[in-house]
Amino acid sequence: MKLIIMTKATFFVEEDKILTTLFEEGLENLHLYKPNSEPVYSERLLTLLSDEYYKRITVHDHFYLREEFGLKSIHLDTLDTELPYGYRGDYSCTCRSLDQLQECKKKASYVFLQNIFDSQSNPNDTQSFTEEELRAAAKQGLIDKHVYALGGLNLENIRMVRDLGFGGVVICGDLWNRFNIHQEQDYKDLIGHFKKWQKAVN
Repeated sequence: MKLIIMTKATFFVEEDKILTTLFEEGLENLHLYKPNSEPVYSERLLTLLSDEYYKRITVHDHFYLREEFGLKSIHLDTLDTELPYGYRGDYSCTCRSLDQLQECKKKASYVFLQNIFDSQSNPNDTQSFTEEELRAAAKQGLIDKHVYALGGLNLENIRMVRDLGFGGVVICGDLWNRFNIHQEQDYKDLIGHFKKWQKAVN
C-alpha cells in the first residue's frame, strides 16, 4: 500500500522542520493542503524545504506552484475544480461518493475516497459509507490500487482498509494530532508514529 501524508490545514512554526524530517525518513508523497490560505505562505514553506523534496509534493491549491517549484503533481479537491488551462501532467482528485469514483478513476492517476471513517481533524467530516457499501464496491472492482482511503484512518482500522483492496491510505489527523503546535517543539512522537505507519503499509 502507498502512504500519503496530508499537511495540517493551517501553517505553524515547526512545520518545515517536521516535513524535512518526514522526507528524510522516507516520505514519498506529501499533499500540501492549505485551504483558503494566501499563496505567499505556501511559497514560503516550500522555500524552507530542500528542492530535492519538491518531486514528492502534490499541491491542492495555487496550482502555479507546481511549475514554479517543479512539484510532483496537483490535486483537485472537488469534481468541479478545473485543471489549469493547458495542463498536461498527472493529477489526482477526491471523491465523496461511489458514483463519482467510477468517473474519476477514468482520468486521474489516483483517487482519494472520503470519508472512510469519521475524520480526526475535522469533526464535520463523518463516515460516508457503511462497511457493506465498501465491500460491495470492492467486489465490483470500484476499489482498487488506484483508490486511496481518506478520513479517520488509524493503525487500528488499517486492516479493514487493506482487506477492502485500497491501494493506499491518506493520513492527516492521526499524525498531526500527536504534536501541539502551540506548546511543543519536540516532535519525536510524531516521527515515531510516522515510522509505525511505514511498517503498517508494507
